[in-house]
Amino acid sequence: MSTVFFTGFPGFLGSALLPRVLARDEDSRAVCLVQTKFAEASRRKIDEIVAEQPELSGRIELIEGDITAPDLGLGEAEELRQSIGEIYHLAAVYDLSVPRRVAMRVNVEGTGHMLDFAENCPDLTRFHYVSTCYVSGTYSGVFTETDLEKGQEFNNYYEETKYLAEVDVQRRMKQGLPATIYRPPIVVGDSRTGATQKYDGPYFVMRWLLRQPGLAFMPMVGDPTRTRVNLAPRDFVIDAMAYLSGLERSQGKVYQLADPEPLTVDELTRVIAKATQRTVVRIPLPKVVAKAAIDYVPGVYRLMQIPAASVDYFVHPTHYTSFQTQTDLEGSGIHCPPFASYVDRLVDFVKKHPEIDGKAMV
Repeated sequence: MSTVFFTGFPGFLGSALLPRVLARDEDSRAVCLVQTKFAEASRRKIDEIVAEQPELSGRIELIEGDITAPDLGLGEAEELRQSIGEIYHLAAVYDLSVPRRVAMRVNVEGTGHMLDFAENCPDLTRFHYVSTCYVSGTYSGVFTETDLEKGQEFNNYYEETKYLAEVDVQRRMKQGLPATIYRPPIVVGDSRTGATQKYDGPYFVMRWLLRQPGLAFMPMVGDPTRTRVNLAPRDFVIDAMAYLSGLERSQGKVYQLADPEPLTVDELTRVIAKATQRTVVRIPLPKVVAKAAIDYVPGVYRLMQIPAASVDYFVHPTHYTSFQTQTDLEGSGIHCPPFASYVDRLVDFVKKHPEIDGKAMV
């Protein structure tokens, strides 16, 4: 029985992708590497998956370890290595305000340890790595799927460390590691149900508008008619990864799972305003003033609940192309739906689930 080795379970993407991968081969099993503190949540998630898909009963195993340990905390694990056919590495710290020390340990060193582990799996056919479009940092202009090292600077340590991790993955690919890289943009909830595990990105705007009466005020930085915000719903990202990861021709490629026609900040604001039934009054502010007010003026963050780090993405200068993604998805029926076509479901979910927050799994 071939083993799929998985990190990032029971995270937002990992918990949805795992059953899809196992569905491709009824003789496969999954071994999920989880930290001890997430073991109980992982067991509950497996129970949920098996309840919906009984055919997966007995095919998902948990093993406690840690990607930040040189041997993943598993020791030699020779029997496990011998059985592994594919590795899906999704584990990362996704937090725009993460300290550099933590981001380096998890995103860079952790990915390095996973690559070392992969290189010692004799029957490995593919290493699937989930990166992010924002390895582009603050690069101004068009950023393609073949771009990476462009001399860019970074808004935060999340971007920087995901970039450094992908540099390592691409270096190992050039040395012969069979790998595929997936770069999602900002991932929002399911386009069909609105469900999500974490509120960030456009959710900050939704929640801020929903806390105000019919006439709502929205600070705006930069030129909202020029900056575009690239969003993709979880179901598209999972559908695309599940399909592309099963193709022989995807080996050695980078896929930007981006919306080919992203909305400008101005368009995005209008769409969210309509979905939240608010009339928005825009208040132009310089970016530096907006971020300083959130960080240093008492009560501003408590009132708005919009982190200063997120303001940078309202003046983000990069446009992402997805030629390889669209080419290899051709004929599959999988495409990124327009944000306006599902925003109402996202807003409805937010209204029904005020208990969810924006904290990352670390």
